Amino acid sequence: MKKKKIPLRRCVGCREMKDKRELLRIVKNSEGAIFVDPTGKKNGRGAYICKSMACYEKAVKSKSLSREFGCEIPKEVYDEIARQLEAYAGE
Repeated sequence: MKKKKIPLRRCVGCREMKDKRELLRIVKNSEGAIFVDPTGKKNGRGAYICKSMACYEKAVKSKSLSREFGCEIPKEVYDEIARQLEAYAGE
């Protein structure tokens, strides 16, 4: 039986290519709403970040999410990403 290949995605923090399942997905949908997508399946333009606070801090400092989506990222979105990452750290 053929093994299913897991797609690689680039983290917006550390810029490393990683297995899609190891990353947290942030989505900008067609209405322009930006939100965290824990399922990784919602429609829209996706950006990925490692499940580590170090990568999150790099992404915030370099404004890489704003660059990725071509718009300003609301503070609530950054707060939600931080909450999700803290939940992963607690696992």
